[in-house]
Amino acid sequence: QVQLAESGGGLVQAGGSLRLSCAASGRTFSNYAWGWFRRSPGKEREFVASINWTGFSSFYEDSVKGRFTISRDNAKNTVYLQMNSLKPEDTAVYYCAARNSPVISRGSSDYAYWGQGTQVTVSS
Repeated sequence: QVQLAESGGGLVQAGGSLRLSCAASGRTFSNYAWGWFRRSPGKEREFVASINWTGFSSFYEDSVKGRFTISRDNAKNTVYLQMNSLKPEDTAVYYCAARNSPVISRGSSDYAYWGQGTQVTVSS
């Protein structure tokens, strides 16, 4: 059974940093793309970032460009999201997701596996 487990969320002041991790078990994702999404209260789930199977190509939602960095460690079957210069509007539940394709995507329907989410709260 494939499971994705996020960690690293928490409460941080505006301007601070957090690093989210997502470890997969039950299957190796070294040849597949990963993504991060988030859902804020009262809003639809939105794309945050995606990384391809090699780790050399990534794509970000405009509001996080230059502040967030997605990376992966295939040996650990893990994807990360480094979040710097956090803003109160970044407050959300963050979800990692994995594709059955090596190519990055911003579409949530393109992802076959999802984690349970981790809460990130940024205070002003």
